[in-house]
Amino acid sequence: MLCALLSLPVLAQKMTLKAPSQAEVGQRIRVSYVLNTTEFDRIQLDGEFTGFDVLFGPSVSTSSSISIRNGKTSQSSSTTFSYTLSPNQAGTFTLPSAYVNSGGQKVRSNSAKIEVLPSSGNSSSNSQQGGGGQGGYGQQGGGSGGYNRMHTPSSAEKIGPKDLYFTVTASKKHVFEQEAILLTYKLYSLVTVEQLAGEMPQLDGFHTQEIELPQQRSFHMERVGDKNYGTVVWRQYVVFPQKSGKLHIPAIDYEADVVTQDRSADPFDVFFGGGTITQRVKKIVKAPAVEIQVDPLPAKPANFCGAVGHNFSITGKLIPEQIDANDATTLVLTVNGTGNMKLINAPVVNWPKDFEQYDPKQTESLKLTTSGTSGKVSWECVAVPHHGGKYEIPAVEFCYFDTESKSYKTVSTSNFNLVVAKGIDAPSKVVKQEELQQLGNDIRYIKQGDAKITEPGEDAWGSMTHILSYLLLLIIFFVILVVFRRQAKANSDISRQRGRKAGKGATKRLKVASKLMKSGNSAEFYDEVMRALWGYLADKLNLPLADLNKDNVSEMLQGRGVDEDVTSKFMSVLGECEFARFAPGDPATNMEHLFNSAIEVINQLDETIKK
Repeated sequence: MLCALLSLPVLAQKMTLKAPSQAEVGQRIRVSYVLNTTEFDRIQLDGEFTGFDVLFGPSVSTSSSISIRNGKTSQSSSTTFSYTLSPNQAGTFTLPSAYVNSGGQKVRSNSAKIEVLPSSGNSSSNSQQGGGGQGGYGQQGGGSGGYNRMHTPSSAEKIGPKDLYFTVTASKKHVFEQEAILLTYKLYSLVTVEQLAGEMPQLDGFHTQEIELPQQRSFHMERVGDKNYGTVVWRQYVVFPQKSGKLHIPAIDYEADVVTQDRSADPFDVFFGGGTITQRVKKIVKAPAVEIQVDPLPAKPANFCGAVGHNFSITGKLIPEQIDANDATTLVLTVNGTGNMKLINAPVVNWPKDFEQYDPKQTESLKLTTSGTSGKVSWECVAVPHHGGKYEIPAVEFCYFDTESKSYKTVSTSNFNLVVAKGIDAPSKVVKQEELQQLGNDIRYIKQGDAKITEPGEDAWGSMTHILSYLLLLIIFFVILVVFRRQAKANSDISRQRGRKAGKGATKRLKVASKLMKSGNSAEFYDEVMRALWGYLADKLNLPLADLNKDNVSEMLQGRGVDEDVTSKFMSVLGECEFARFAPGDPATNMEHLFNSAIEVINQLDETIKK
């Protein structure tokens, strides 16, 4: 064991300053200098704590640990120098760095800035510990940016509109169609909020994408009036208006769990660990509505591809550039930019007239940003030439509406040259399509061979050929009638077939969700479960997915004879999926619970809805 300890690796010595990023005048805070060794001499500061009263310090504490994993032994030790400070004035101050002599070298820490706000007087003095754990939406403190000076009201009725409220800001309120708008929902609180639930309703006239924020969010302190609020950006959406006019984004009701005083608690029970002096109450917090004025796009050019944004560019590559006749060539077009990237159309490629063309295959590599969707969209345009020769494919144009100059702009590729060799089975002489078109207006080829001459006065009426032609037309009529009836019957069964396949589609998605759950990918897991639920319901009810939302799905299920308990459970699973990303607790337990609930509610719906 002694040999193992002697062989432990020696870590590079370093010292780190840990402190809160914000504080109030008169608040007690702790500033810590953490050294990753226990061998040192006394600590020296590179300056003074300007703007602070030093209440205590430095206090010194040490810790060490040894761990053995997979036969490998590791050891760690640290020393913490702590100061207790109290800000005596508002402003932004720099906490000085410090240094110690350790192992024959000088080990210096970093410095740090701290913002001190005037005292709000809304609570008694609290200690804020530097270097604490990260604070989520259910924790009003912790982390480097934490803040924990919230007051505890005696009841929900004591929480006024200025104690807990939302603000909604739109990056732009006067835009063009398809122009990106950033919506930011920000919570301001003077009380302790432990849970917050609410969701954006389906917006009429908007294409909506939500920006993914960290699951654990720390509150930041902001001065509003004469009070210091704990604030956090709760949700952000990028919306793209799909029509012109004055569009309305409705208000959202959020349900908050607020910590209040429990006046019925026995102080003796609380003192001896038998109770608590606080309790959680529900409080509805309304995020206000927003009005957006949307102008129609100016008259659109013929080559407009539907793109609205800025910094668009297009590149193209022909693969390969030399082929044989009747082989395929692919023109790969790539558009880069920022804007409504998911809503743009493929540019038009002017292939030579005798090329056989196929629908382009689209791929995306996009990232949602605060100014829209940024990245690239590519199309693989496949064409097959049937004749040999040298061809020039004209440059491909991409026309978009530039939101910065408020005008249409066109970018383009260069021309492409394609060499097509004559195929093995190609005829020795090829007539080009342009020549065939010219024959329609010129002298046609002279027909050679014997021609049947009909004597004047001869008539086909009543002949065997005349009778057989009528019989043939009658047979064709009945064949067409039978085919159309079968086709109509097949079309009527589409909804039934779709309903029968609903379970298979949901099973495939749940298998994907199961793999995501095992890999611990919680965000994509919840999205996949929601897609399985919505996709199953759309197939089972034979409705487009876009026509389903939480406002009408209850009525549709009740119309199909689904029990209210099953309907409520379906809606509950959807709500839990949307909220689970931000819910505290064990992610693995949450995912397993939601996965089992989704399977159960799909089975119950399958037994009730018969197609």
